[in-house]
Amino acid sequence: MSSKVYFAALITCLLAVMPLAAQSKLNIVTTTEDLAAIAREAGGDRITVESIARGYQDPHFVEAKPSFILKLQKADILILVGRELEIGWLPPLIQQSRNSKIQVGANGYLDASLKAQILEIPQGQVTRAEGDVHPLGNPHYWLDPENGKIIAQEIFDALARFRPNDRAYFEQRLNDFVNRLNEAEKRWAAMMAPYKGTKMVTYHRSFPNFADRFGLDIVGYVEPKPGIPPTPQHTLDLINQMKRDNVKLVLVEPYFDLKTPNAIGRATGAEVLVMPPSVGGVKEITDYFKLFDYDLNLLTDAIKKAGAK
Repeated sequence: MSSKVYFAALITCLLAVMPLAAQSKLNIVTTTEDLAAIAREAGGDRITVESIARGYQDPHFVEAKPSFILKLQKADILILVGRELEIGWLPPLIQQSRNSKIQVGANGYLDASLKAQILEIPQGQVTRAEGDVHPLGNPHYWLDPENGKIIAQEIFDALARFRPNDRAYFEQRLNDFVNRLNEAEKRWAAMMAPYKGTKMVTYHRSFPNFADRFGLDIVGYVEPKPGIPPTPQHTLDLINQMKRDNVKLVLVEPYFDLKTPNAIGRATGAEVLVMPPSVGGVKEITDYFKLFDYDLNLLTDAIKKAGAK
């Protein structure tokens, strides 16, 4: 037998014994690491998942790289946050990928927000004078674990549609995720119960769903309007408000400059806390559960230290 014939026969044998699942994993691309983390929970070893944005990046502003087009070309399913979070960078990538599976309206295009609880939906006409207001509501809805369950259900539906033979496997994964999340929510609720009603300021409007779930009161923002850098007058007004209301906590997303928040902290005696709103925001946050574990531990320690009320 010639070496070429032998090699061809060997490859044929290897392919024959490879598990079918290994040959046909669904290729999932998500816009954020939060969605990727939930997709891994639902899909297990029957899928591969890649996120375009990193957890330490501002998901509103992602540099559109050619490598992202290559990822999208290979995707069976694209999962996005929606509510126009990715409006500034995702549409041209989808178009340039020329992947019919993931075009808007196609079976492989999944907007994870459609059944989630969305807060801060503007009433009336929205103009650019209001800053980067999202006309379809606040897109940071994944920071409520109840919405995490809804996202997981949406992903399950998509996976089962693409791989009906694996439906039972995906269903078991979904149920396991929801059960573990239910147990974690009890622990998180008990952890936050003593701090219900704590007042705080945040840099951007990343945390309304988080605050709503855990009983926190966001009374102001470092940004005068969403996406607009802080001005001296707004900063002074915010400092006066914080002194008046005895606000002792400022939350800042990792991708914003700390100069103004630190100045506010010095003027008010408030604790300035850099708190990641996403999986991957720091290396310790490797999954959806660890996002809440990390943030809630960080937050309760800061509340105790600051003596916030």
